[in-house]
Amino acid sequence: MMGSAGLHSGRDDKMANEYTPLITTVTVGAPRQRYPHQTLRRFCTIGLSSTLIALFITFLITVVFAPPHSTHRGWPGHHKKHLPYEELQKILLDTPSPSKAAEWSKYYTAGPHLAGKNLSQAEWTRDRWNEWGVKSEVVAYDTYINYPVDHRLALLEKSKSKSKSTDEEAWKVSFEATLREDVLDEDPTTGLDDSIPTFHGYSASGNVTGSYVYVNYGTYWDFEDLLKANISLEGKIAVARYGGIFRGLKVKRAQELGMIGCVIFTDPGDDGKITEANGYDTYPNGPARHPSSVQRGSVQFLSVAPGDPTTPGYPSLPGAPRAPVDGAIPSIPSLPISFVEALPILKALNGHGPQAKDFNEYWTKNTGLDYKGVEYNIGPSPDNIVLNLVNEQEYTITPMWDVIGIINGTIPDEVIVVGNHRDAWIAGGAGDPNSGSAVLNEVIRGFGEALEKGWKPLRTIVFGSWDGEEYGLVGSTEWVEQYLPWLSVANVAYINVDVGVRSPTFSASAAPLLHKLLYDVTALVQSPNQTVEGQTVRDVWDGYISTMGSGSDFTAFQDFAGIPSLDMGFGGQTDDSPIYQYHSNYDSYHWMAEFGDPGFVYHKTMAQILGLTTAKLADTPLVSLNATDYADALKGYIEKVETKLTNTHPELITEEEIFEFRARAVGTEVKGDPVLFETQLARLYKSVADLRSAAVKLDAKAEKLAEKVNHIPWWKWITKLKIIHEIRFTNTKYKNIERAFLYQPGLDSRPWFKHVVFAPGIWTGYAGAVFPGLVESIDKKDFNNALKWVDIIDDCIERATKTIE
Repeated sequence: MMGSAGLHSGRDDKMANEYTPLITTVTVGAPRQRYPHQTLRRFCTIGLSSTLIALFITFLITVVFAPPHSTHRGWPGHHKKHLPYEELQKILLDTPSPSKAAEWSKYYTAGPHLAGKNLSQAEWTRDRWNEWGVKSEVVAYDTYINYPVDHRLALLEKSKSKSKSTDEEAWKVSFEATLREDVLDEDPTTGLDDSIPTFHGYSASGNVTGSYVYVNYGTYWDFEDLLKANISLEGKIAVARYGGIFRGLKVKRAQELGMIGCVIFTDPGDDGKITEANGYDTYPNGPARHPSSVQRGSVQFLSVAPGDPTTPGYPSLPGAPRAPVDGAIPSIPSLPISFVEALPILKALNGHGPQAKDFNEYWTKNTGLDYKGVEYNIGPSPDNIVLNLVNEQEYTITPMWDVIGIINGTIPDEVIVVGNHRDAWIAGGAGDPNSGSAVLNEVIRGFGEALEKGWKPLRTIVFGSWDGEEYGLVGSTEWVEQYLPWLSVANVAYINVDVGVRSPTFSASAAPLLHKLLYDVTALVQSPNQTVEGQTVRDVWDGYISTMGSGSDFTAFQDFAGIPSLDMGFGGQTDDSPIYQYHSNYDSYHWMAEFGDPGFVYHKTMAQILGLTTAKLADTPLVSLNATDYADALKGYIEKVETKLTNTHPELITEEEIFEFRARAVGTEVKGDPVLFETQLARLYKSVADLRSAAVKLDAKAEKLAEKVNHIPWWKWITKLKIIHEIRFTNTKYKNIERAFLYQPGLDSRPWFKHVVFAPGIWTGYAGAVFPGLVESIDKKDFNNALKWVDIIDDCIERATKTIE
């Protein structure tokens, strides 16, 4: 073999052999550098090469992915065939069709679709969305729920039985309620064999008999009036009328005061002008309420916590631990009835106890059965006149099915969620909720048309068809609880349409961040009801936006996750609007086609509004939120609290004001120093002023960036990238504003609610309360606790300010 002897000095005299080392150390001189600064030169070469490569890649991204005509051209990673925003708007305005909306409405309302019993509708909805190009799937949650088995409501009267041997007292049935709604030849869904009985969701099973008391609307102060008048309530059955507050809270207060059952009826006096007493024909021959109409609904204690009552704060997935339901749903039975079946019960009270007029104006407000011989006596009914209330419910754990559709966007951590619930108490539900379902389908069909033309949104859009809303916002709440970590990072806003159409009057509730968006979008959509040619929905709408409360699927987003939310629809009631047959068999396709929205033109309009709202949130570079509006709203909320302190007898004008006032739980003993509290409350103005200053700057910057991003030529790619970075930074600030107002321990006695600014009123349920922890403390005259809430709110305002500075 060959060795390396020639490399070894001092050994040339020896022949190389098998012992000769192959490698040895040779001392040589240091190599000469070719250039005097070779190391520096090498670093410069590498740096320059890397820079050139980075610039070339950036150039390619900028050129390749920049749409030629778009409101956000040049966004990195955006599809080169991106549809111009103006063309997207046109598609979303042109696609919705009244005939298609009617088709979807007819499908959803053709049969019963109670929560947990509508899998075929969920799968049908999923299949349609997939057909339109939106990837969708059915998501199940194992939820605790009840279904009706049997019920009875009978008025019993004790009379003396005369016989030869003895005078015995015997009970007889003087009235037996059918607890059914009339079948109408004109309305096919009212005569279905599998129609759903009248019942309350989450009501307790029971068989109770006792005297009864008329409790007006069953508000907190209605019960207080009865206690002050020494009306005996314990062991009695409450007879309440619907309206004003959430039905479950009527049952809750009756239960707390020792009552054994609750019957709730609809008084036509609350229908305003359109009543049989005023000469209007009843449905189906006219716009007035049908006398046998029954409002079903949930009696869950919604203002304590929505969702599955056995899994508060976490999702109802298979194997999830189950909490006891005490304090979340009633322990006394309840039944809903029609006003025609309430008549014998109310008339049997005539002459017993004081009359409503002996109390105050809130007891005589909207009493509408005088013409039927009801004198509105309070009772209690005498011992020989009692009610027998039987309510048998089957409680079970069963799947509920949400349908989730997704259009993936370019920006992974900015998401818009749009939702409507699908379940209904009845076979119909043409207004609640399936006008919203039809509207949502038309919106998705419109986005499908855009997808076919190569459109991709900047932000991901998630569509939700929720199950179980009627029982207690169950499907949406469980979904939010499951995906809370992701939603907290990514969700920009939630848009809800529940009752999409039931009248020609637009109405909305929203977080202040979304007010401007709503005004802008409604100004783009033509109104079907034009007194002047060219009028938009904004032109004919009064512009009032109510605060967020509860009662629909936005609750978990707004109050639990801190996501700015919007709920809207043509659901306002005017003096001349046909009466909406809420939660009854008469909320049917026939009612909608004849009275609610003949021609389904408002369904089309609502789809246009929802489509443009979604597009503006999902597909413009700057998120369409306004921070200044939030700061201004907060200042107004503080002023409202101050007014509450100084004016204990405010002038009440609107229905909302009246029922908010009547729903206050007032304490008797003053705790703490009211003067000190008022002084400390004033410091919130300084914090809000600081927030407003930062908000004005943020909104001005956003407006400037929105203007800039549309006018940068492609070759100024460094400027473009810098602006895109600034936009992302600005959008993140907007996204986190609402989160700043979350307080993780939650509100007093209801920790599920985390938002310090918005929550449902604890004794209203539907209506929104502002600064609920603060206001409830003031109502209870607990100024020590109110001071605690001033500190909490002040910290949240300061956190919001730091978020956007």
